[in-house]
Amino acid sequence: MPTSAIDTLEGDAFVSKPLRHTNMFLKGRGREAMTPDDMAVLEDSVADVIAMPARKIVIRRDERVRYSSLLLEGVMCRYMDDRQGNRQIVAFHVPGDFVDLHAFPMRYLDHDVATLTPVRVATVGHDRLESILQHRPRLTRMLWFSTLLDAAMHREWVFRLGRLEADGRVAHLFCELHERLAMVDLVRDGMFRFPVTQIDLAEAAGITPVHLNRVLRSLRERGLMTFRSGEVHILDPKALRALADFDSGYLFGGGPAMNEKGA
Repeated sequence: MPTSAIDTLEGDAFVSKPLRHTNMFLKGRGREAMTPDDMAVLEDSVADVIAMPARKIVIRRDERVRYSSLLLEGVMCRYMDDRQGNRQIVAFHVPGDFVDLHAFPMRYLDHDVATLTPVRVATVGHDRLESILQHRPRLTRMLWFSTLLDAAMHREWVFRLGRLEADGRVAHLFCELHERLAMVDLVRDGMFRFPVTQIDLAEAAGITPVHLNRVLRSLRERGLMTFRSGEVHILDPKALRALADFDSGYLFGGGPAMNEKGA
C-alpha cells in the first residue's frame, strides 16, 4: 500500500508537486495562508475523481455520508423540497467549493445535494479528514473557514429572500456568482458561464419561472446584465450592485487573518 502524505506527517518537508485537484480550493479567499506542506497533504488526501452527469442526486437527506466532495468542474446545488415536492435551492456551488465538508462532523445532511450540469468532483474520505484534524491545525482551520463561508453565504441568501424585491434578488444572485467565479479566474471582461436553467434560478430566488423571465428581460432592457444560453454578461456592475444592495464582504475575499502558526 502506498504511503500517503498524512502517514508521513512527522517526516521531512514534502516535495513540491503540481496540484492537480485542489489548486482552486479557497483561491482568492486566503489560499496563500496554506503552507506548501498543507497543500500537499490536502492534495494527497484526494481518494478519487468522479465524473457525474447533470441532474443527478449525489447525497440524499438523512443518508450517511463518508466522504466530502471538492467540486472541480461544473455547477452543483443544495436544495430542500416541501411536502408537495416543490424544490427550493438553498446554495449554488462552483469550482473550488467543498460542497459537503460540513457532513464530516455532522455525518448526515438535512438537505439533498445534486448536480445541475455535468461535473467532476474530487472525493476526500472522512478518515483522511480525521487525520488532518489530528495533525494539521493550520489546514484544519482553513477547512473550518471554508464551512464558515458557506454559513455566511446562507445568511446573505436569507437576507436576499427576506428583504429584496424580485429584481434585487436576481441581481444579488448574479453579483455573488460574479464575485465567486472571479476568485477562481472564471470571469473574463464581465462574462462567465453559468449553464443552469431559468427554473433553477427561479428556485434559488424564490419566484416563479415566469416572474424570473420578466426580471431577466427587465435587467437586460435596463442595460444591467444579460443571461443567454448559460452565459452571463454583467454590463453595468455598479448599477447592478446598487439594485441588489450588494456588499461582497460576506464572501471574505482575501481570507482569514492567521498568524505564522495558524493559531
